[in-house]
Amino acid sequence: MGCRFSIVNISSAIFHCSAPDLASCPDESLPEFAFIGRSNVGKSSLLNYLAGKNGLARVSPTPGFTKLINFFTMSKTWRLVDLPGYGHAHLARKDRAEFNQAVIEYLQHRPNLHCVFSLIDSGLSPQQIDLEFVEWLANNHIPFVLVFTKTDKVNPAEVQANIAAFKEHISEWCEKLPEIFTCSADSKHGRGALLGVVTEVLSSVQAEQGEEIEQSPSEEIVEEPSEPPQDAEVSSEDFLKIRQDSSGRDTRGKRPKLLRPW
Repeated sequence: MGCRFSIVNISSAIFHCSAPDLASCPDESLPEFAFIGRSNVGKSSLLNYLAGKNGLARVSPTPGFTKLINFFTMSKTWRLVDLPGYGHAHLARKDRAEFNQAVIEYLQHRPNLHCVFSLIDSGLSPQQIDLEFVEWLANNHIPFVLVFTKTDKVNPAEVQANIAAFKEHISEWCEKLPEIFTCSADSKHGRGALLGVVTEVLSSVQAEQGEEIEQSPSEEIVEEPSEPPQDAEVSSEDFLKIRQDSSGRDTRGKRPKLLRPW
């Protein structure tokens, strides 16, 4: 009889591929957990911290560099997905539109996407672009949690005040508040809690499938991508103008179509 796997101790973190659109994404055999946030939220640093491997996701000093959907296979049992962010862009307007549509299609139509980690800068009061995105996730019935980043750079009282203000804003339309976490890649805070979310979801998937996934070898095996994925974010103006996807694919959970896709 196999034993349940442990996600907190990641045995391997391997760059799998980059995809420009939903059709180019890898097979749907592994559960996926996507990370997304506005420009300069600290996404790449957080992903490297979670994986336990510096350099797995490229950290750029210039906001707005991730152009593709980047997939990393963790412990051979699940995928960490680095989604292009929003807020800034270094792309032509036409390319930004196509790029935003790819993110929308992934979030709405990827059947093995089990949770979105929506990253929020803990040092900022609620930003309209973050509130809009979280509302879109909720309206489309996409499972998500909120992760407030960079807590080491802000006074704890200010962090809590910003979180409380964000909760107050979303409580106006969110029937049940999502789980909320805090983290800091620099001070090494929050990794266990975030990976605990992955563990809980994978355990539920395992139970639903009636299968047991054996624990991966404890020795860490990390492969560097031959072409490290690059970071590139999207302007809020263009992202808000993207229309509802009309690809004809079945939406997971038959999510309702909305006038605003985010």
